[in-house]
Amino acid sequence: MKIKVVLEPSDEGGYTAYVPSLPGCISEGENIDEALMNIQEAIELYLEPLEEDTSFGESAIVRELVL
Repeated sequence: MKIKVVLEPSDEGGYTAYVPSLPGCISEGENIDEALMNIQEAIELYLEPLEEDTSFGESAIVRELVL
């Protein structure tokens, strides 16, 4: 899966990283490499399925897709 990440210099130093296609998925780092490492972890957590989410009906069919 390819995800576009935007890196912007922070006023306080370092970089802020965010993912336009994942609202609220944002992180930061002291340098570009650290910001990329941190945003990758944030993306993985953002996309992690909620095991407790059972808001669907009993007759629902649940499938997983690999992208």
